[in-house]
Amino acid sequence: MSAVRARVALMRDGQASQTARSVAARDPTDPAASARSQRGRGAGLLTARAAARRTAGDGDVGLPLHALLSRALVAFTIEADNEVGHRVPHRTTDYGRSAGAPPDAPWLVSLAMWACSLRLIPDEGITVAELSRAARTGANLPGLRRWRYLTFDPEPTRSKQPAKDAVIRLTTHGRMARDEWGRVTSEVEGRWRDRFGAETVRALRGALEAVAARLPAGLPDSLPILKYGLLSSPSEEVPGGDAEAAPGAGAEGVAGLPLWALLSRVLLAFAIEYESESPLSLAISANVLRVLTAAGVRVRDVPDLAGISKEAVAMAMGILTKSGLATEERDPARGRWRVARLTARGERALTAYHVLVADIEDAWAERFGADGISALRAVLERLPAEDLLEAADPYPDGWRARVPPSAVLPRYPMVLHRGGWPDGR
Repeated sequence: MSAVRARVALMRDGQASQTARSVAARDPTDPAASARSQRGRGAGLLTARAAARRTAGDGDVGLPLHALLSRALVAFTIEADNEVGHRVPHRTTDYGRSAGAPPDAPWLVSLAMWACSLRLIPDEGITVAELSRAARTGANLPGLRRWRYLTFDPEPTRSKQPAKDAVIRLTTHGRMARDEWGRVTSEVEGRWRDRFGAETVRALRGALEAVAARLPAGLPDSLPILKYGLLSSPSEEVPGGDAEAAPGAGAEGVAGLPLWALLSRVLLAFAIEYESESPLSLAISANVLRVLTAAGVRVRDVPDLAGISKEAVAMAMGILTKSGLATEERDPARGRWRVARLTARGERALTAYHVLVADIEDAWAERFGADGISALRAVLERLPAEDLLEAADPYPDGWRARVPPSAVLPRYPMVLHRGGWPDGR
């Protein structure tokens, strides 16, 4: 049995107790929580965050490689999101405008939206086709226009996509967001050097670059918005999961990439390879399928167990139930709560998920070198879950300070068209 398969066996043995541990993580009982963060919005919320960190049970050793990559990328993204939300005037659907924001303030979006669009738009503008080639993935351009970040020339007719030769130009808000995001992502990478140690971040970059240099050159720098079925493939033009058949980016192609881009490229390559062999997306398998059982899990508990939003869970559950892998029904034994259960097919799909991610990690060890993959895993395991969650703590004026704290980070980012948030919020 390989080391990867041994880890899978341990994860499978611990599956039943994971649900109980994660639910227990919601218990806000830590009196020392106020000392854990300088940015939480109050003692109650801070207590819940600290208790979640202490008891979540999402240990570092034994996690699949994609889960370790995802935790790091999601924590980095949320920290940057929080900082931009603190600095840039904006509005939100549920929480109104930020302090001092004008009535025409743009709707707040996440790093993914900036990475695949705003950062690539120069002051003089760029055509839709040119942006697509530069981003190497799609973007929610109609949404960004609606949210007041950009304009099209000519404007598309109602309910139509802009023409490929239409020129995209940033609004004043768009230029502000583009420039501030660039500053913030650099600052957050600097914070990580301070928080985790310069040597750890240097080792992480080195391990990521060694793998990324061997990946297809056409991979985008950011995770794409998940497509129908919550699939990750960025576009038809991007090479698939066979990194040996596709031309590699090479060391010169990845040198100088920011940390978030290196994490994104490696994680996306893993997802594409997984989805080339699985009927389910990695986003569904790693987050929702993984936490369900044949005995049943309350639907209301799934967002906490998976670390993603209710909306993202609803999308995933719709696919699982339609595919006959899970059922969702009211449980007479549990009163008014709805319960999700894996069917026999769903249990087989869960086993297939664990086996396939182990197979891919074994294949990567052969393809990229066992020492390289071991080094990447080792340095990711040096980023403790508790510290990553603390990095994602919100400012008191941020929208995340008004929602219940997450006990775990997603094991694959749920980047949806709603704003690109890594947990699908």
